[in-house]
Amino acid sequence: MSTLERKYPYEPEYLQAVREVLESIEDVYNEHPEFEKAKIVERMVEPERILTFRVTWTDDRGEIQTNTGYRVQFNSAIGPYKGGLRFHKAVTPGMLKFLGFEQTFKNALTTLPMGGGKGGSDFDPKGKSDGEIMRFCQAFMLELWRIIGPDTDVPAGDVGVGGREIGYMTGMYKKLAHEYNTGVLTGKGMTWGGSILRPEATGFGALYFTKQVIETAQRDIKGCRIALSGFGNVAWGAAIKATQMGAKVVAVSGPDGVCEIPDGITDEMIKYMLVMRASNRDQVSMMADQFPGKAIFTPGKKAWSVKCDVALPCAFQNELDENDARELIANGTWCCCEVSNMGCRPEAIRAFQEAGVLFAPGKAVNAGGVATSGLEMTQNASHISWTGEEVDGRLHKIMTSIHEACVRYGTREDGTIDYVKGANIAGFMKVATAMLEQGVI
Repeated sequence: MSTLERKYPYEPEYLQAVREVLESIEDVYNEHPEFEKAKIVERMVEPERILTFRVTWTDDRGEIQTNTGYRVQFNSAIGPYKGGLRFHKAVTPGMLKFLGFEQTFKNALTTLPMGGGKGGSDFDPKGKSDGEIMRFCQAFMLELWRIIGPDTDVPAGDVGVGGREIGYMTGMYKKLAHEYNTGVLTGKGMTWGGSILRPEATGFGALYFTKQVIETAQRDIKGCRIALSGFGNVAWGAAIKATQMGAKVVAVSGPDGVCEIPDGITDEMIKYMLVMRASNRDQVSMMADQFPGKAIFTPGKKAWSVKCDVALPCAFQNELDENDARELIANGTWCCCEVSNMGCRPEAIRAFQEAGVLFAPGKAVNAGGVATSGLEMTQNASHISWTGEEVDGRLHKIMTSIHEACVRYGTREDGTIDYVKGANIAGFMKVATAMLEQGVI
């Protein structure tokens, strides 16, 4: 850690992600001298390569705009690089290194043969027209297409990149590569190689995992009051599945504030979340405007200000800090599962753990998204399409196996479960063993 802190002093998210893993695996790593001899950790924390490129495009006024694009190919020990593309003004190489590092362990947990990668751009889709987003996506793919492929690197969507953006990029890839390869990106449309349930998968998988965490603690998710942050695909899928499980979603938040929904979110509200996302306005207040009296908007507040049993951060890294954690604890929250990548700051996690709040990390909780992307890759390679029941059954089975791995490696002497330690050790052991067996490369 000291070496990395000297080498990358301006990449706090990356350093935070690495520290969490190294602290979790220290004991098991020291039990394997072969890992130390092969310098597995020193190799594992560095990405295999990073591509940085200029993205030049023309806006609706005819003016030329320039952004920076990236692809971090972090680790290919167990399969082709796999991870999303993020379009957001805050994207930096350090952020993408953190996401690629997390993705490596998350993908290992799924049991599917996928390595870790991440990419994106500092392009801000907020307020952009459909035509501007199309031209940017095409310009982005003009550089990216050379280093991706179904057995090389398979990008997917992430923050700011949904089915529309994947469609535009796939179209440009097809034109550049002169081939119709449905397996080069995932998150595609249903009529041209996409998998049923992929848009819902991260949220669905997160609730499958959360339900198992709650049941293992001898509780019941039915009737639980749940607070969600964000209103994109992830929070949307989580709201659907939580409602189906009999829980009550009482809060949804955005950058502008929070909407409290005292009687629980309705099917109409859940559908409207897609309209809110597609508007590119990034304002949760739209829900209160659409459903006056049922959704109560408070500007400047987070979802964690609303009294709940279960907190599910679904938006961005480090979105839940120590003050938020203590507010939740004071309001009686007894479970927090990260659905966003590294959604809680270390101080918040410590506060939860010290208070006895059930806590599980994003690399385990949100693995259902990339797992279903892996299932989409399998369908593409076989030129078949599974039914919703088949995909959902496989997703449920994968999330169960991830939970079992966390329990196996994270159970303490007193019988309680450290899900952070369990997830990190399970992912690390798989990747480290593969790297060891493949030699020094």
